[in-house]
Amino acid sequence: MFSNGKEIVGEVLNRRREATHKRLEEIRQKLELTRSLCADHGCVYATGSYGRVEASRYSDLDLFILSREIQNDATQKPRREPSLSNLKQIRIKADLIRATQELGIEEFSGDGEYLTHYTVEDLKRTLGTRDDDVTNTFTARLLLLIESSPLIGESAYEQLTRSGIDAYWKDYAGKESVFMPSFLVNDILRMWRTFCVNYEAGKPPESDEDRAKRKLKNYKLKHSRMLSCYSALMFLLFAYKDAGTVSPDTALEMVSLTPTQRLEWLLGKSACKAAHTDVEKIIATYEGFLQQTDAPKDDLVNKFKGDTKQFFEGARSFGNSVFSVLQTLGADNALYRVIVV
Repeated sequence: MFSNGKEIVGEVLNRRREATHKRLEEIRQKLELTRSLCADHGCVYATGSYGRVEASRYSDLDLFILSREIQNDATQKPRREPSLSNLKQIRIKADLIRATQELGIEEFSGDGEYLTHYTVEDLKRTLGTRDDDVTNTFTARLLLLIESSPLIGESAYEQLTRSGIDAYWKDYAGKESVFMPSFLVNDILRMWRTFCVNYEAGKPPESDEDRAKRKLKNYKLKHSRMLSCYSALMFLLFAYKDAGTVSPDTALEMVSLTPTQRLEWLLGKSACKAAHTDVEKIIATYEGFLQQTDAPKDDLVNKFKGDTKQFFEGARSFGNSVFSVLQTLGADNALYRVIVV
């Protein structure tokens, strides 16, 4: 993508995108039979670096399985149940494990603990309730909306994503010309705060290895996690400022773009020209982050055992640029007040 005759992203990000698309296609080819299990009933979507379409050769694969619910009248007491049966879920998980092993991708984290199935109704039912965190539906729902890419079941992914967006736009009818997406904005902010609190939680590091792992986690938090959340907020801020409303279709456009593509989207908008210099700084600094983290995990940990001053100076600059863009887009923007207060 180009802006004013100038290429927006550099070789690092372009190379990562190409490699990720190629890797995802290789995985899909291993899952041809799995597609028939999902059919139009459900999907598997990637989050993390694969969801952001910027994975390195050392990245692991973070996945969620999502389906809808159907009415089962064949039981004594008719009830709603997942459109993907339990046996189908097991078969899909087995296929995913096999595919990653055959392609030499790192095993799923937590011994597969997070390779989980939800229905979109699960994600909507727990929205705003205390069960949202306990059942991990909060994470599954927010990552779906801010950093996901469909692996299989693309048509179901689009339908289920729209259903997820509709849960945040339930008051849209009658307010189409002035709707403010404060519900979604607050949940995105909550996601960012959750990332930050999760980083702070736990016992103090006791060894050089533990301290290095903690620094590395902090470094990633201040780049990829921040960008996932705040690129979505930037998109919504500009969309609201530009139109005085945000429709469900506009929100779906946001979901369809990766975090870095949202930055490119902003650079394509002449109405937010005042923010372009800082947006370009964000992209350039982020590419530096991708270069620094393009290494096996053990090598990265060793790198963070040494002097990390330069890394965190870059992280501070990155955060300052994000803040500057928010301030620019927030001028005379009622949605910005929702973000701050």
